[in-house]
Amino acid sequence: MAGPSLRLCILPRPSGVGGMVSFRRRLGRGLTARGIEVCDELDTDSTDAILVIGGTRRLADLYRARRRGVPIVQRLDGMNWLHRKLRTGLRHFLRAEWGNWLLSTIRSNLADRVVYQSEFARRWWERVYGQTKVPTDVILNGIDLDRYNPNGPGAPPEEYYRLLMVEGALGGGYELGLEHGVRLAEILAQEVTRPVALMVVGRVSPALQNKVEAGTSVRLHWAGLVPQERIPEIDRSAHLLFSADLNPACPNTVIEAMACGLPVVAFDTGALPELVTQDAGRLAPYGGNPWKLDPPNVAGLADAARNVLGNQARYREGARFRAEADLGLDRMVDAYLAALGWA
Repeated sequence: MAGPSLRLCILPRPSGVGGMVSFRRRLGRGLTARGIEVCDELDTDSTDAILVIGGTRRLADLYRARRRGVPIVQRLDGMNWLHRKLRTGLRHFLRAEWGNWLLSTIRSNLADRVVYQSEFARRWWERVYGQTKVPTDVILNGIDLDRYNPNGPGAPPEEYYRLLMVEGALGGGYELGLEHGVRLAEILAQEVTRPVALMVVGRVSPALQNKVEAGTSVRLHWAGLVPQERIPEIDRSAHLLFSADLNPACPNTVIEAMACGLPVVAFDTGALPELVTQDAGRLAPYGGNPWKLDPPNVAGLADAARNVLGNQARYREGARFRAEADLGLDRMVDAYLAALGWA
């Protein structure tokens, strides 16, 4: 086991909100509890290893660290791809391509080991860029099961069904997920005995909100960005989570929901089949090619959601069981220690 003298630099420095920040915070807490010092500033003289979360602009620093023999482990999500299918603006297109170039450059030329967030992510990278010459691992994300649990404030309303979407931001092509969520709520509202409301957590532009509201009669609640500390209560207050991202690598929102006993409903794309077991929610066939953004089978998704709404006790228990079995923070920390060679 790692000793207190070990020092890990995690790049890039955390800023803003999002999955990278929450992962960095969770892993940092877990490593600190094992006596490992975690830092944001790269000092090759005192750093025992570097973990690059995705990509970083500090390529020159990584080259220097590599020459000095400091091990570099890269953790990879998926790639930016929606900008090639939709018109998201020139600025967004260039930023997405730059991000992909950074990710692939570190993977091909600098990393001593690559950790993929899921088997889906590994297959995706290897299909596009080929296999790496360095060892690889697949480590699913994990969370603190004491922080995220079914007990505490928040309970689903009895007078109506609350569907929940939790995304960092719905823009740059990810508006499609909101469109699918609204359509899901519309179909369910015609098929179940209670009213249906859709709660959306995440950054949504006022223009998009107005456009959605003008085109639907579904009851919408725009929660906006919320502190991470509020997510367990929000998860406990819904009947199901609709995971809207197409081809996600390993969405933390899904793991958080299941840990809180919230069942997940989604299309069977990306890493979701690796995460959501048949007792933790329901995945519906997409009904086309998600990579081409074919129109999805939302009616089939509604069938899956109706099943979950009608069997809440079973799925809520199954969701928590799934998180406890394989998605805890200690398991994830152990796996990263092994990838770093510190187990």
